[in-house]
Amino acid sequence: MSPIRMERVESGVRLMIAFTEAFNRHDVNAMQELLSDNAVFENAAPAPDGTVFQGKNAIAQFYQEFFTHSPDATIKIEDTFGYGLRCIMLWRCTWTDAAGNKHHLRGLDIYRVQDGAIHEKLSYVKG
Repeated sequence: MSPIRMERVESGVRLMIAFTEAFNRHDVNAMQELLSDNAVFENAAPAPDGTVFQGKNAIAQFYQEFFTHSPDATIKIEDTFGYGLRCIMLWRCTWTDAAGNKHHLRGLDIYRVQDGAIHEKLSYVKG
């Protein structure tokens, strides 16, 4: 792999990890800073097609509401890899619902990085 391509892969993986670390801190502002202005987030819910959020502000609003309903949500990265401008992260998300029941989901996100920012985040879950 050429040095330029390897640099893009490493940059994309670093952005994915930084986004996940901000998620785990529930730092929506830091998450938003890693997104391009016209970023797209395709949530896995509701099945089968999920919901699409377009733009930094819409994505930030989604996560603000998500953290309100899931104040202890965290993501554990199981694996990451990338090629060119695309990166993939396998993850496990855990949270507690309003009744105090613990839950988890496993899935993966496919990221597309463009001009040093996350331009697309497509989420898929098992089950």
